Amino acid sequence: MWTTGRTAQKRSYTAGADSGRVTLEGDPAGVYLGGERRWLPVYSPGGYYWKPAKDEQVAVLHMGTEQEAPCVVGRIQEKPEEELEAGEVLLSGGRARVKLGKYGLELKGTIYVDGKELKELIRELIRELM
Repeated sequence: MWTTGRTAQKRSYTAGADSGRVTLEGDPAGVYLGGERRWLPVYSPGGYYWKPAKDEQVAVLHMGTEQEAPCVVGRIQEKPEEELEAGEVLLSGGRARVKLGKYGLELKGTIYVDGKELKELIRELIRELM
């Protein structure tokens, strides 16, 4: 039979998901997974863009039939300054944040509309009305 002379192929199995530390920030990213892996694409929900920062702990999913295509799918959450209630969402980056809470929308930081600071736009509107 044709299979008798064939040697069994040894496969090395990789976990379907892993955790690693970012070594090269950006998209694609470099992540240390027992050895540095570079050019890992970063996946996010549609319409959302996130750029992993150096030294962040990230979740890596190994895709492909042989799990040969790792990609970054998220990072470990940091505890926010305030407790969130069930169903609330907090988006933050740098010193700015947006909170979708039970009782409304909270914005923290400078607000810009088409590159102009919101305060300046309000001043211009008031000047035009007077």
